[in-house]
Amino acid sequence: MSAVRSFVKREPVLILAALAAVISCFFVPPDETYLNYIDFRTLALLYSLMTVVAGLRQAGLFSHLAHVLCDRASGTRAMGTLLVALCFFGAMFITNDVALLTFVPFAVVVLTMTGQEKALIRVVVLQTVAANLGSMLTPVGNPQNLYLYSRYDMGLAQFFRVTAPLWLLSLGLILLCCLTLPRTALPVFLGEDPGIRKGELRLHLILFAVCLLSVARLLPWWAMLGIVAAVLLVFDRKLLLRADFLLLLTFVAFFIFAGNLARVESVDVFLRRILTGREYLTALLASQVISNVPAALLLSGFTDQGRELLLGVNVGGLGTPIASLASLIALKLYSHSDHARPGRFLGEFTVVNAALLVILSLARRIL
Repeated sequence: MSAVRSFVKREPVLILAALAAVISCFFVPPDETYLNYIDFRTLALLYSLMTVVAGLRQAGLFSHLAHVLCDRASGTRAMGTLLVALCFFGAMFITNDVALLTFVPFAVVVLTMTGQEKALIRVVVLQTVAANLGSMLTPVGNPQNLYLYSRYDMGLAQFFRVTAPLWLLSLGLILLCCLTLPRTALPVFLGEDPGIRKGELRLHLILFAVCLLSVARLLPWWAMLGIVAAVLLVFDRKLLLRADFLLLLTFVAFFIFAGNLARVESVDVFLRRILTGREYLTALLASQVISNVPAALLLSGFTDQGRELLLGVNVGGLGTPIASLASLIALKLYSHSDHARPGRFLGEFTVVNAALLVILSLARRIL
């Protein structure tokens, strides 16, 4: 029972998605149409990107990058800004959750060992919003982007036209927030740079490029998946099991749930009526309750306004800690640090997130 409780605490979204899918099956009994619910292209891209990014981390790329940048920081503000920037720009390519898993521990180590625990809360809060907003720009920045990019058959140019204005504003706002960090001197040595395994790095950069070709629709998803799987089978088969399979199962469960809802006429009419003209606000509010990935999966079946939905779930990643699963990752990482103050963290997290959410929502009407 303790193992079950532990699993439920770790994967509440998966549990809820699975329950929703099972319950929906009583209203729409399983049939051959179920296969049409599943977006296999999105699942293949997610799986391939997760394995390739795990390979890049294993090759030492992220650790080396952190050492190089941190060696150039002379104070708390400079160090904090670099750590926040790493999350913002890194999330564009390696997803928001991977960026936080990679760079928040560095922030904890550096600021704790130099006695800057007071600055740690603000740095990690800013890293969290930076990862969530930085990932907005690209289709590979987060799971909801990848899904909506595929679901609405967007081209890259069209996608960037939607996300770039708010992304640029987000960058400016986050840099302004970094000015609130103290200028305390910060002599720090992270230890020897473990370096990069160049052979592994080249291999995984090539595979990452293969994934990007598929994102740009220059390579079929099944060919991309075959290439990644075949290469890793030969060179590093353990990486094939490093993907977050529970996240993939969560997607499948929500595909089934959303697909069944769309076949219940009364539900379909109700959700379409709510969404019409309110796509952005509905997506933003839904994200606060069920997080932005499930919100994107659920609402996309009831509207053709992909632009508003895309912006709604990305800005909707701000707000409550559950609005983005990446935010929960950051909270967990901070809570496990020495002298953690989760209450203080949540208070500052709420203020910063609420302020940015309001500003970006107002700016969306102008940009």
